[in-house]
Amino acid sequence: MSATIYILAFVTNLICSFLLLRAYRAVMKRLLLWSGLCFAGLALSSAMVFVDLVIFPRTDLYLIRLGISVAAMALLIYGLIFEES
Repeated sequence: MSATIYILAFVTNLICSFLLLRAYRAVMKRLLLWSGLCFAGLALSSAMVFVDLVIFPRTDLYLIRLGISVAAMALLIYGLIFEES
């Protein structure tokens, strides 16, 4: 059951990333780029949760997952602070 939730979280993040990056390509607003890249990073983090807890349960990949999530959030924060509309 938990594996299904991890996969659904990954798919949701991936779809959000795809839609945001597609919208960026259409209107070229930089905040859409940073948001899309953030969700791509969160999708990678969700995939790492699945790998860590389902595929390799005895291996601790927590710091890698956390680092990917922090990098993804840093992209979004950069876009929110430094990009103009």
